Amino acid sequence: MDSDSLKKMLEQLALGARSVDSVLDLVTAEINDVAETSDACVDLDRRRRCGFPEVVYGAGKTPESIVAIFHELRSAGQGCLVTRVNAEQAQAVQAAFSNAHYNAIARTVRLTADNAQTAAGRVAVVSAGTSDRPVAEEALETLRWMNCGAELIQDVGVAGPQRLLRQLDRLQRADACVVVAGMEGALASVVAGHLSCPIFAVPTSVGYGANLGGLAALLSMLNSCAANVAVVNIDAGFRAGYLAGMVALRIAQASQRANS
Repeated sequence: MDSDSLKKMLEQLALGARSVDSVLDLVTAEINDVAETSDACVDLDRRRRCGFPEVVYGAGKTPESIVAIFHELRSAGQGCLVTRVNAEQAQAVQAAFSNAHYNAIARTVRLTADNAQTAAGRVAVVSAGTSDRPVAEEALETLRWMNCGAELIQDVGVAGPQRLLRQLDRLQRADACVVVAGMEGALASVVAGHLSCPIFAVPTSVGYGANLGGLAALLSMLNSCAANVAVVNIDAGFRAGYLAGMVALRIAQASQRANS
C-alpha cells in the first residue's frame, strides 16, 4: 500500500465511507503481506517498510523458483531484480516476462515496476579496470532497478591517473559514487580525494595471488584515509549500488520538497 492509497482510505474513513474494522483489516493485510511459492516466502511488504521490493539472490535457485517469485512481485505491482543468475535462469525469466532485461555481464535480470517514474538522482559507478566490470555492472543494474540516474565510468585505475582526471567533471556532478577496484584497491581513496559526496567502495576478487581473492583490496579500502569512503563486501556490486541509490534518491526527494 503506497501513501496515496493510504491517504484515500483514511479520507474515506473520515467521511464515514469506510468502517474502522475494514481499514484495520486492510492495513493488517498489508503489514502481513507474504506470498508463498513452492519454496519461498516472498515479502511483499518490504517496499512499504524499506522503500524498495525484495531482491532475489539467484545463486542456488532453480529457474522455476525465480520465475514464481517474479510472478508474485509482479502481481503486487512491484519491480523485480534477481542477481547472480546464469544463462539458464535468465532465459526462463525472459520466456515468462517479455520485458525482462538480462545483463549477461552483471548476471542480473530486472523488471520495471508498474508505476516507474522518470529516473531521479545521479550516481557515478567507476571501475578501476575492465576485469572489474561485472561487479560495476551489477551496481549499475541495481541503480536502474531503483529508478536512479546512473552512469558507468570504466577503466580509470590508478596505473593511469590521467584517465581519472579527464572524468572529474562527470564525477563531481554525482550525489554519490560507487568505486569498484581489485588489485590493491587504491582507486577508492583517489576518487574520494576529489569529491564531496559519499563513496561506496567495492573491493573485487580481481588480482594475483597476494590479492587473496579480494582480501587485500578490502583491507586497503577499510584503511582509507579519505573520510568519505564506506566499504562493502568483496564483489558486492549490488550492495554498493543499493546504498548509493538510497543516498541519491533521498537528495532528489529533498530537492523536490524544497522546490514545491
